[in-house]
Amino acid sequence: MNGLLLNIILALAWAALTGDFSPGSLLSGFGIGFVLILFSQRIMSGPNYIQKVWRMLDLFVYFLFQLVISNVRVAIDVLRRTSALRPGIIAVPLDARTDAEIMLLVNLVMLTPGTLALDVSSNRRELYLHTMNADNPDAVRAEIKNGFERRVLRVLR
Repeated sequence: MNGLLLNIILALAWAALTGDFSPGSLLSGFGIGFVLILFSQRIMSGPNYIQKVWRMLDLFVYFLFQLVISNVRVAIDVLRRTSALRPGIIAVPLDARTDAEIMLLVNLVMLTPGTLALDVSSNRRELYLHTMNADNPDAVRAEIKNGFERRVLRVLR
């Protein structure tokens, strides 16, 4: 059985046992179900639901961290008296192959200020990014590959 489906069923069972189907009760039932699945994951077969949840949380926290960092970088660059910006277009090789992987990666990159996804190559092997600071293209590539792309692939594969 799918781990998420099992967790939802456990949340509904909790709400039925308590007789309260409020959002708070369903959320607490979801949390209790998650803990039950966490402790019983050794006897459950199939894809590791708990591991997927931790990977999604890792991606979410990493995105929030990058969002804050990139906002601070853009604010500093805008407030400087002298322009230190070196905008440019960088090609980032992709390991992502499916539409979902590429779409999620592109959206996460575009939501962080200072970068804009322009296009994906026709063979889907490269992502073209416009970045506000292209002084070190290899560092930008490494940040995308080792940061967003690695986490996106861990969640979706």
